[in-house]
Amino acid sequence: MTRNGDHRRLASRSVALVLAGGRGSRLKQLTDVRAKPAVHFGGKYRIVDFALSNCLNSGLRRIYVLTQYKSHSLLRHIQRGWSFLRGEVNEFVDLLPAQQRVDESMWYRGTADAVWQNLDILRAEGPEYVVILAGDHIYKMDYGAMLEEHVARGADCSVACVEVPRSQAREFGVMDTDASGRIISFLEKPENPPCVPGRPDISLASMGIYVCNAEFLYDSLVRDARDEGSTHDFGRDFIPRFVNSAKLYAHEFSKSCQRSGNEHGSYWRDVGTLDAYWEASLDLTSVTPELDLYDPNWRIFTHSSQLAPAKFVFDDEGRRGTALDSVVSEGVIVSGAEVRRSLLSSQARVNSFARLEEAVILPEVNIGRHARLSKVIVDRGVSIPEGLVVGEDHALDARRFERTAGGVCLINAEMIAALD
Repeated sequence: MTRNGDHRRLASRSVALVLAGGRGSRLKQLTDVRAKPAVHFGGKYRIVDFALSNCLNSGLRRIYVLTQYKSHSLLRHIQRGWSFLRGEVNEFVDLLPAQQRVDESMWYRGTADAVWQNLDILRAEGPEYVVILAGDHIYKMDYGAMLEEHVARGADCSVACVEVPRSQAREFGVMDTDASGRIISFLEKPENPPCVPGRPDISLASMGIYVCNAEFLYDSLVRDARDEGSTHDFGRDFIPRFVNSAKLYAHEFSKSCQRSGNEHGSYWRDVGTLDAYWEASLDLTSVTPELDLYDPNWRIFTHSSQLAPAKFVFDDEGRRGTALDSVVSEGVIVSGAEVRRSLLSSQARVNSFARLEEAVILPEVNIGRHARLSKVIVDRGVSIPEGLVVGEDHALDARRFERTAGGVCLINAEMIAALD
């Protein structure tokens, strides 16, 4: 998409903060050694790459990434994959790990507190607008369009929102708006979510994306920090506190969602559970996925190792290397195995006579001969033993692996070691 001059000017006067410190405990053992934003997605990406790529494509070139929980994998990924911006023209992706800048006994206590603890850095950079982003969602969005609407409305703070079924809205911060889009109430994970006027089955859910006038943000964060009763979270405290005293507006995601000619609707996913992660991953294997990663006008950037192309070998009866309706990443070898409707991440190897179906395989996984895996997620670096069968005996799977209510099995190295 070609952005107009207002987009570019506003982006140049803004700083982006990517909040990437969350654990993502609902992803179970998948986040035992990494933060949720560092979880692999789509064969070659990490979840955080989507927020960072949106910044780049939107013209935002001053980016801070705030980290906390088990951040080594995330820090290494960003250092290796996002160091190409040019510091000499004030472009950067800087890392801000929790470092007890304000109090030597205090880590980040919430999303608002994480920003408050870095106010000195923000003030020194001197932006007019601050774009605050969650680093753990999958979507394509032009933040410049949101900035433009924010300024045109004369807002103090704008909150990006997406329509969700009211039955699911209890998992989100939910807002009620007037006809102009001004937020008149904001409830964090309410038992009885407000609906969109005239649409009783739909609610407006916060995406964890905020655009704030810098001075409004600074003053408001200082007030929040002084409030001993606050949990110092944007959704629970910051936004609800200022609904009646400041100009808070909802920005509809449909106005800034980026779509190629192959996408329909506004794609945004919180892949915060194993079932949601597996479903979003498997959708990429569809003939026309809901998320188009092949859009040349909105590229998703990441760190890429220099790997050989994918390879399929053996064409013998009963031992044929094939992958149908699947995504196969660089460095993968399918050696005399059958792969159907699966996602194979970089440097995975599937050995002879093995069979995969509806499998999400993370990088550097080795699938042993004669293994049969269906409806699984296999964590990075796992070596699947020869002949292992998963997805056919549900009771046995539940005893040996992490099995969800939806029937998806997560397999990691510790679980495989426990089989011996």
